[in-house]
Order: sequence, then C-alpha cells, then structure tokens
Amino acid sequence: MQISGNIYDIINGVIFPGTLTIEKGKIVSIRKDNCSYKTLIIPGFIDSHVHIESSLLTPAEFAKIAVKHGTVATISDPHEIANVLGIDGVNFMIKNGKTVPFKFYFGAPSCVPATEFETSGAKIDSNLIEILLKRPDIKYLSEVMNYPAVINKDPEMMLKIHIAKKYKKVIDGHAPRIRGKELQKYIEAGISTDHEINDEEEALEKLTLGMKILLREGSATKNFDTLINLIDDHYNNIMFCTDDIHPDELITGHINHLVKRAINWGYDPLKVLRCASLNPVKHYALDVGLLQVGDNADFLVVDSLTNLTILKTFINGKLVMENGESLINCFTEKKPNFFNINEKSPFEFSVKGQNKKIKVIEAVDGSLITKKSFDEPKLKDGCLVSDENRDILKITVVNRYFDKKPAVAFVKNFGLKKGAIASSISHDSHNIIAVGVSDEDIAKAVNIIIKNKGGIAVVSEDVELLLALPIAGLMTDKDAYSVASKYIKIKDTIKMLGCKLNSPLMTLSFMALLVIPCLKLSDKGLFDSESFQYTDLFLDSTKS
Repeated sequence: MQISGNIYDIINGVIFPGTLTIEKGKIVSIRKDNCSYKTLIIPGFIDSHVHIESSLLTPAEFAKIAVKHGTVATISDPHEIANVLGIDGVNFMIKNGKTVPFKFYFGAPSCVPATEFETSGAKIDSNLIEILLKRPDIKYLSEVMNYPAVINKDPEMMLKIHIAKKYKKVIDGHAPRIRGKELQKYIEAGISTDHEINDEEEALEKLTLGMKILLREGSATKNFDTLINLIDDHYNNIMFCTDDIHPDELITGHINHLVKRAINWGYDPLKVLRCASLNPVKHYALDVGLLQVGDNADFLVVDSLTNLTILKTFINGKLVMENGESLINCFTEKKPNFFNINEKSPFEFSVKGQNKKIKVIEAVDGSLITKKSFDEPKLKDGCLVSDENRDILKITVVNRYFDKKPAVAFVKNFGLKKGAIASSISHDSHNIIAVGVSDEDIAKAVNIIIKNKGGIAVVSEDVELLLALPIAGLMTDKDAYSVASKYIKIKDTIKMLGCKLNSPLMTLSFMALLVIPCLKLSDKGLFDSESFQYTDLFLDSTKS
C-alpha cells in the first residue's frame, strides 16, 4: 500500500512531498516526490494521561470516537476501575482495549486505594504491583497520588517505586501545589511527570528539577491556556493530556483541539506536534510510529495544519477512520461490578445540630481544588439541613461496598434550588456521592443508583433521570453518542434546577478526591487535604 502527501517529518523538522510504502503495518520506504500535494501527512496524536473510565465508555467505544479526532494512542491509568475491582478491573480494560485496532498503554495503579482515609472495593499492594509491572503490557507505574507517602518515605509506597525502577518502568506523578524541598524529595524518588499544575511558576520549578509537564484540558480541569507559553522554550519536556474527559466533550474533539488551538495561536507547529506525539513516544518508549522508515504506520492525513481537518487515521497501516466516519467495530462485553448495599432512608442523612459554625466545602468551577469557609448552619427540628437560599447544600458520600452510615457535610457553589444529583463516580474509591436540597431528595437519588448498581441520577419532584453505568458503576457498553445524549440531558436538567457550574457532574465526582486540597469528603468523614487528616464538621468555638 502507498500513501502520498506532504509529509511532516517532526524528528528532522522538515516537510516534503512524498510517498509512504506500507507493508505488514510498517513503513518500509519513504520516497521524496517532485510534485505538490494538497493533503498533509502527520504523526497521530497521543493523550499522555487519561482515565478512560471518565468517558463513561469502554476502551473500545472510546477508541471508536478518538480515532475520528486523530488520536492513535493513550497513556491510560486504570486506577478508577482498579479501585472498584482491583487487578480484575485492570485486566478488563486491557482485554477490552485489545478488541479494537487502537494503542492503549495501561499502567499499574500505584494508589489503590488512593489513601487510607476512604473505603475502596480493592487494594493493590506492592506484591500485586510487581505482578503487574513485570507484564510487558503494563507500561508504567500510574500517577503516584499519595505524595505525603513519598515525601515521608512510607515503606510500602517506596517499595512500589523501587519495583517500577527494577522493571525499568516510568513513574507518573500527581503533585498539586507541592513546591520547594518537598517537591525535590518527590522528584528524587524517581517520579517523572506531573499534570496537576496551577500556574507557570510552579511548572517552571518542576521543569527545572527534571519533570515532564503535561498540559491538561479535561472536562472539569484545564491548565492548557495557563501553561501554553511553556511550549516556546520547553517543548521537549511538554506533553498534552485530557486526564478526565466526559462523553459530551469527547464526541466533539480530543487532543486535536489542543494542537489546532496552539498552532492557530502562533506557536511553532513543529514544537506543537512534538508535544502531541514525539515526546510521549520517547518518554514512555511506545511502539507508535513517527513517520520514519521501519516505524509502525501510525499517522493522519489532514487538509492543513491551520484547519486540521482529519481526513484519514491509520494505525499499524490499517485505515480506522475516513472522512469523519470511524471504521472501528465494538462488541458487547461482560459487566463486572461491585455493589453490596441496601437502599437508604432519608433519616440516615440527618445530622444533629450544635451551637457552632460548620466547615463548608467550596467547589471551584473548572478546578479539582476546593476552598473552605465557616458558616452558620440552617437548623430544622434540631437537625442541620440544606439552605438553598445561601447555596449551602448537604453533600454525602455513601459506601457502596458495605452497609455503613453515610458521611455528611455541606458544600457551596452547586446552586441547586430543588432536587438532588447523585453518582457512583466519586474519585477515587467510587462510592456514591450526592448533593441535594433535602434529605428526601438525596435519598431518592442515591437509591436510584443503588437499585441500578451504578449510574448518574438527577431527581426533583417532577424529574427522575438516570444514566446507568453497569460496568463497575463507572462505564456502560452503550455507544458514545447515545451516552453523550443522555449525559447532556442530565447535565441540562441539573442546570435547570439552579446549578451554574460548567461541568457539575465532573465537579461533583472530585468532591471525594482526598489527595487534592483543600476540603473534601470521603465515606469515612470530612477530610482536610492540607493537614492530611479527618476534620470535624463543626468549627471549634475557641478557633472561630
């Protein structure tokens, strides 16, 4: 097979008219032609850090959509499903990914559970980490989220890192706001990347100390615009990622959006394309082709770098997308899961009042980081209740693995005026998380999730919508467009109930992520991520 066009050789930094000869999935020769072509041949794009589960799709369904946007490979951290199902969950993702012509590179989840302050469905200790990392289909140690364990040299965490080095596997990082001596300790342990960057100053410090920086544009968290200037001087140490992308955004674009935006803003296309393809290939030692003789035939045919309309996507010489139509076929898989609780009564979400202020989680739109405030609670019949007029709403995390009393706290900035929302996606242990204006609404939404063994729900007196997620309570085997349609309908309904957050469901899912500052909620209680310990809901009157 031969393909002709203007070939963009990003390794040597040249563009020339030429013809690729492909045999058995590899480029066997590249001929320079004495003519001009209208189309451009460029390397395929790579998402350098993504949790496939956040798309709510199986890996196969994710791939079916990703190739339409020119993505040929992902560095995939399966710690979402691993927190529910352990190694069985990792194996599910790998097996499902192998059913389609796409390059998934999965890691060994380093933090299952993410902390000891929450209940997950499984635990992956250093013994299981070694079982995973010795496998050739496990490419790296996934993001080390428990940074205090690294900084304080926790023996179990350091053993996991040692095992990764033993098998010469890359170690991914996750170090929000970690600076100075603590950052040095974290990097000296062998951790090589970070995607949790808040500003350019933090990024430059991490780059100076030898880290690779991932510019992230996910559904809830975005630092691409903040850090894009780094490309000029640091393009050899920059990669692009989405981290968490929901189906409604995935169907509109992926890494191609970042490439196009950067180029149209005037950044050197060579530098941009290296961030999108060459750098992850080199850093993770991927078998993804870069348009060189002997490489796998992984590339895109586009109209131009300005429009970046992707006409064709090839993976291992196989045409997987043409003129906007994916040529990947998906198959229904088994639906492994772990739900083991009974339905809840409204009474179980009640909290007796005290003559004290309460600590309130403040959600920040477009960020995983929360703030905290101290407010007078609203009381009814001696119990704390939501106050929709002041936007102080009850939030709960319900253990889905064992029947226990729900943990309850209060949150600002969701803005609901009525009803409740609930989800079995709550990073990283994926217990049920819900926010609502009354205990009755919260119980109703939570029970819909329990009945269906996973999903996303929104309820009010006249609304009851559910997107069922029967695979680990995280994913569905339905096609991306029907999932996106239902997701959009639920999101629009949430906004009709008063919520003004750009991505309310994604923001809700991160209210339980304890390794991101500053105030979060696990199934075991309110948690202060800065002191890394539980904290009481009520403010000590001596400190008010």
